[in-house]
Amino acid sequence: MTVSIEDLRQRAQRRLPRTVFDYIEGFSDDGYTVTANRQSFDRYLFRSRALVDVSAIDHSTTLLGEPLATPIVLAPTGLAGLLAPRGEELAAKAAASRGTVFTLSTMSIGTIEEVAAAASTPLWFQLYIWKDRSVTQSLLDRAKAAGYRALCLTVDVPVMGNREQDRRNGFTVPPRIHFANVLDVLRHLGWVLRMSSSPRATFGNFVGHPALTRTDAVGVARFTNHQFDTSVTWKDVEWLRSHWPGPLVIKGITNPEDARRAVSLGVEALIVSNHGGRQLDFLPAAIDLLPEVVDAVEGRAEVILDGGIRRGSDIAKAIAMGARACMVGRPFLYGLAADGQAGVELALDLLTSELDRTLALLGRPRLSDLDRTALRVDAPASLEPRTSQRHGATPTSMRPVGGTHDT
Repeated sequence: MTVSIEDLRQRAQRRLPRTVFDYIEGFSDDGYTVTANRQSFDRYLFRSRALVDVSAIDHSTTLLGEPLATPIVLAPTGLAGLLAPRGEELAAKAAASRGTVFTLSTMSIGTIEEVAAAASTPLWFQLYIWKDRSVTQSLLDRAKAAGYRALCLTVDVPVMGNREQDRRNGFTVPPRIHFANVLDVLRHLGWVLRMSSSPRATFGNFVGHPALTRTDAVGVARFTNHQFDTSVTWKDVEWLRSHWPGPLVIKGITNPEDARRAVSLGVEALIVSNHGGRQLDFLPAAIDLLPEVVDAVEGRAEVILDGGIRRGSDIAKAIAMGARACMVGRPFLYGLAADGQAGVELALDLLTSELDRTLALLGRPRLSDLDRTALRVDAPASLEPRTSQRHGATPTSMRPVGGTHDT
């Protein structure tokens, strides 16, 4: 029986080869930040109200002017199509069926055009600014033409984080079978058979680009790895603002000064995110950074929390602290791996039903009733001791973690 996101996680783990599952769970260095993202929610406790009419619960909201049935946005996650054939299209359809937004990663297997054709939901497109600006411009033009409503610029990947378990596992794009993983792959023949129907196992948005010298999957992967640009600055954000007519969102904000700078450049929404603990380790938990960013923007931009969401109660805490909505990455990927589109829908339903129950028990039946008076802060979280991250295992001290990963 599947009654929680953790149940979906366990089902995903059973269905996926270890190399692929560890890619979803991945974190940088010692895993401090990925642990903090989850455990830091524990120190925010509720203040409930009694004898309030909670017969009608309303968890709807708006985001960038669009009505949402639930304050849960599907985050940009690279290579979702490795978990199920046409995985990005399935996730977009699931978001549409639940009245919310799907964000397509630049590093998706399904292309900008394929996902747009598959889904009726408002779509966002996640972008990096690449070394070859013609690549950036091409992706921008394609997203415009395909009708994506908002552009989500990820700013916390000037270089790739140190994801040791992927290196130990020999994770590649496309995945390869080698001596170290052959037995594990053989134990997951169901995944192999499912993926045999997938149209490709590479970064679909780059296939056919004129700058490619090799058009096979390995050539595409090498091309994208060399495109991450360490020279990107706020001037590039200004350029992007002038070339994108719709709402501009920045993902990866952890500093109030950066938040104020972004708003001054006309950015409409900020995503407080540490990349799910997959980039710089020893950053604070996203939930701990949220109030500083909310206060810094002073209502001039909408703020979204990304990182650590596992329960509807986590969403209620983030909304109470000033977030307009929350992004989830790993939770919906677990659902996608477990049961395709139906699994993603189930992940959204589980979180939404938990949110409704939390609102009722809090005595705050509408999202708009949530503010910081709904919370009290307990003693600072003391993270359990970390252990050596051998063989790509997740930190033994942590509960299942949340967050997103663009690559």
